[in-house]
Amino acid sequence: MNIGDLLPSENALAMRLGVSRTVVRSVLAKLDEQGIVTLEGRDKRVRRHPVDDDHLDGPPVLLTIEELEARFLDWVLRMDVPQGTALNVTQLSKEFSVATHTLQEFLSSLSRFGIVVRRPGGGWVLNGFTRDYALELSDFRAVLELNSVRALVALPPHHGIWSQLDRLEQQHRDLLERIETDYHDFSQLDEQFHAAINGVVTNRFVKEFQKVISLVFHYHFQWNKSDERSRNASAITEHLEYIDALRGRDPQAAEAAARRHLATSKQTLLTSLRVNSHTG
Repeated sequence: MNIGDLLPSENALAMRLGVSRTVVRSVLAKLDEQGIVTLEGRDKRVRRHPVDDDHLDGPPVLLTIEELEARFLDWVLRMDVPQGTALNVTQLSKEFSVATHTLQEFLSSLSRFGIVVRRPGGGWVLNGFTRDYALELSDFRAVLELNSVRALVALPPHHGIWSQLDRLEQQHRDLLERIETDYHDFSQLDEQFHAAINGVVTNRFVKEFQKVISLVFHYHFQWNKSDERSRNASAITEHLEYIDALRGRDPQAAEAAARRHLATSKQTLLTSLRVNSHTG
């Protein structure tokens, strides 16, 4: 447009830009403040052309819900956030680059598992990863996974889980060969392994709980660095024994292998809590 030209009406601008009149008024007020547009009653005239410094920064790239889960738990674990800490939603939204309502929804989902609790007067408090929480989570994890094991060993030979276990076995053996340098890759492989086993049960409630179980165990594997190489090497060996037992289709042998490995994982979680002082 030329200097002195009249802008269209607010209604016309709102329709052209696909926004509300409230947004249009807000923008026009900003342009008037910058001296780009002059507002004279209903008339809106171009006063000057914009320059680069007039442009606003684009909105930040927001995290996905999966990325938010990772960032939040990483923040809790690595910043050693104590139990009972009040969570400032506005501040955390900025820190995690998420919309406030997205963070509220996320915290609400965590509240179902007791990780955070809503305060009576509003807002959220971190309930923390206490020893009791770890014990309850581990015990419930065992209930769900043992149920999956019983379902898995009864599946027919053509089911996709068997080829999936073949691929996982090869990935475990490959990692074991380079464990001296790549032992930190185990946490991702552990997550895939347990997801495959529990994926044979098509139950919406199981899937919902598996999500938070996977989240907590996955990040504690990353967080606890004590004896990480030897611990991960031992876990790989347990996984391979677990896979062999599943292939044998013997429910008792498969369940015994699962119990041995789940007991080790439980101890790993409890150790990480002791090492990092989250034993409230």
